[in-house]
Amino acid sequence: MDRYVALLRGVNVGSTRIAMADLRRLVAALGHEDVRTYVQSGNVVFASDAGDADHLAAGIERAIADELGLTVPVLVRSARELAAVTAGNPYADRESDPTRLLVVFLGSTPDRSAVASLGVPRGENMSFTVSGREVYLHFPDGGYGRSKFTNTYVEKALGVVATTRNWKSVRTLAEMAAA
Repeated sequence: MDRYVALLRGVNVGSTRIAMADLRRLVAALGHEDVRTYVQSGNVVFASDAGDADHLAAGIERAIADELGLTVPVLVRSARELAAVTAGNPYADRESDPTRLLVVFLGSTPDRSAVASLGVPRGENMSFTVSGREVYLHFPDGGYGRSKFTNTYVEKALGVVATTRNWKSVRTLAEMAAA
């Protein structure tokens, strides 16, 4: 049985509200085991024999729509993929403050031309690196909360669904998935 992390986009940060107890119940009802959530923003760690992350994501999306009447994009990464994300952060060794590091998880690998056209908004001090289905962000002066380089900005520029997590959450989810 493999371990996975489901990342829900836009949950409990705007008008889309899902209780984590309901989310755990829905994921468990799909036949997944050892279902746990982390914080209130739609992070679910679970074990499954399914083996196909896209299939897992689609099943969770469908269950949320059927049971709660909500349309919520879901991205799934295996424990192995999440471990690679934490090991591959090009900014981790340059930054001691984890609040200045974030990862944007992408629903699919973006087109090269879209990646080439992605840029830092004018006047912002930040760096980014696109690596496969992730975008690593570094805000050396803090500032993600005031940045125009938002999840929506990335989605529009790259043409794919995305959801952003801070570095503390990424590391914690990787640890939970590895346990």
